[in-house]
Amino acid sequence: MASECAPLVKTGGLADVIGSLPKALAKTGVRVRVLLPEYPDISNLTGSREPALRFENLFGGPAAIHAIHVHDMNLLVLSAPHLYRREGNIYLGPDGQDWPDNHTRFAALSYAGAEIAQSGIAGWKPDIVNLHDWQTGLLPAYLAQSATSVPPTIMTIHNIAYQGLFDSGQLANLQLRSEIFTASGAEFYGKIGFLKAGIAFADTVTTVSPRYAKELLNPEFGMGLDGLLRARQDDLVGIVNGIDLDTWNPETDPHLVANYSVRALKGRQLNKQAIIARFGLRPGTGPLFAVVSRLTQQKGLDLLLDCIPALVAQDARLALLGSGDADLENGFARASRRYPDSVGVMIGYDEPLSHLLQGGCDAVIVPSRFEPCGLTQLYGLRYGTLPVVAQTGGLADTVIDANEAALAANCATGFQFAPVTADALNQTLVRVCKLYQNRQIWARMIRRAMRHPVGWDQSATAYHKIYSDLISRS
Repeated sequence: MASECAPLVKTGGLADVIGSLPKALAKTGVRVRVLLPEYPDISNLTGSREPALRFENLFGGPAAIHAIHVHDMNLLVLSAPHLYRREGNIYLGPDGQDWPDNHTRFAALSYAGAEIAQSGIAGWKPDIVNLHDWQTGLLPAYLAQSATSVPPTIMTIHNIAYQGLFDSGQLANLQLRSEIFTASGAEFYGKIGFLKAGIAFADTVTTVSPRYAKELLNPEFGMGLDGLLRARQDDLVGIVNGIDLDTWNPETDPHLVANYSVRALKGRQLNKQAIIARFGLRPGTGPLFAVVSRLTQQKGLDLLLDCIPALVAQDARLALLGSGDADLENGFARASRRYPDSVGVMIGYDEPLSHLLQGGCDAVIVPSRFEPCGLTQLYGLRYGTLPVVAQTGGLADTVIDANEAALAANCATGFQFAPVTADALNQTLVRVCKLYQNRQIWARMIRRAMRHPVGWDQSATAYHKIYSDLISRS
């Protein structure tokens, strides 16, 4: 259960996970149905419009759930026009602020999911309910209020910074009992915490990398929930995310100017030339760096701004695609004006261009202050665009730094830096530029990165084990 799923509706990496994990689980013998809200883009899907489950009044209006098979996925789509039939961003109104009724919109998703968990739908009842992020966090709380037998639940945390905090006066409106609203339950500093409820009442809690699971136990990363997570650490597991190897495949990717493989890399140069032309950059002797990211403090892009003069001095170039914080957008725009031949910036979201950047740039920079897992560096590995990452969370779990020992052992796949400061990042970018001049070593690293396992096979097996253990215990 989740609030988004690629390719149907996407605002970030959560959608990519929900779009690819069920397919990987299917290969392990798990039959998965994905429950999603019916946003406008999803309402156009072809399939049965005969409701499998009806609600006469679901938080302010009639609703129904339809079962649809599309994109090799079995979907359960929650149709509630009064909650989800809105154009634009699925979380934000036209003013750029959260929809004022987001608490109702996503409580309804959890409430509908809880009904399916308890009673089933169209002759089918789940053995396990796997919830993703705060938008689904109330489901275990609703089940905790039930007197019936319910299936085990797993709360998966993709980013603990987003917790779904709402006014406690909404408790009755959300059909939550007062005993749910406690310090050990859904109460978070006087507010209703959707994610906290999920962590408190789920049978198991997972997150998206082993290192992030450990980081969450500390106040620096736990965002106020570290105490609860320490209390539940025996039930907390970190499983690194994977990517869809069919969607992200340099040999077949339709968004590339030229396809290529680990055995024949010539197409990368043609893609690089296309990027240079599109961003108005000059050819140079240094590497072409990419950034594909939300522009936020979490992502550490302010650190990169400080490094641009030194990067340009190395005859390197930068192609950035992203949007977010206005100060960061303006900062990179100014850098582009100051160094028009070396820094190219495109503000916005462009899925095809993100593929091209991975398919033609030499390295991709991910300087996050914290990163639960990260998918950008996994795409970089898959495409041979060597990741430059902060030593945190899933970034540290998935990229092997090109230090002397790793280079000697022939196992390096990218570059790590620590601490997460502009100075440390700058030193690492200089290290990248120097190593880039040794084309033999660089080519070996590209091929090694492309062979690094970034799919779902190992992680899907880990999820399968958790599911099996929960069913055995229940």
